[in-house]
Order: sequence, then C-alpha cells, then structure tokens
Amino acid sequence: MAISFDNYLGLHQQALEFRSQRAEVIAGNLANVDTPGYTAKDLDFSKALEQAREQLSLAKGNELHIQQVNSPVAPEVVERTETQPSADGNTVELSKEQAAWAENRAQWEASFTFLNQKFRGLEQAING
Repeated sequence: MAISFDNYLGLHQQALEFRSQRAEVIAGNLANVDTPGYTAKDLDFSKALEQAREQLSLAKGNELHIQQVNSPVAPEVVERTETQPSADGNTVELSKEQAAWAENRAQWEASFTFLNQKFRGLEQAING
C-alpha cells in the first residue's frame, strides 16, 4: 500500500516553504532599511495558506476513493502600508523587521519540528 506524503503531511509542508519564502522577503526589507523610497514588503501568509487548504480539501466520489489536486501555491508579496514613511520615503522600520524575523523563525522551527515528528511516526510504523 503506497502512502501519499501530500495527504500525510497536509499543510505543514507548504507552511514550511512559505515561512522560508517569508524569511527571504524580510531579509530583503532588512537589506534595504536605508534605501530611499523603498517600501517594506511581506507575504500574505494567511491567504496563501487558505489557498493551500482549499487545494487539500478532499473530493470524494466514493467513500473508498480520494481525489486531490496538487498544484503549487505561491504566496503573494504585498507592500506594507501601515507604517509612516521616513523623510526619504522608506517604510522599513528596523525594529518591526527584526520582530517579524524572530516571529517567522519561531514559526518555521515549529513547522519543522512538526514535520520531523510526522516522519518519526512513519519510521516507527515501518520499523515497529
């Protein structure tokens, strides 16, 4: 009997990928903290996760059959507008970016730990 890792791992695999992509966006913001006119960016994580959840919803034609659509979901990069721009038009706030980095890192670690536990459970099932 074959196992579908997409079904077994669920959203957690994509959540880890989204968190990695968000880290890149936040790093870009930090790199441009002194760039005149630069607008801070972020990923619309909740929207991307909702799209991934919709794709993982299972459509059953028969109780014994499960059908799943597997197409990658790319999170949308959006500009942050809730901040007051500096005199040069830059909207990156160092403290907010550092806090976002730390929060994203903690959430990435949590997703990674969860996936590790899923694979350990599979290993235990295989080895007994």
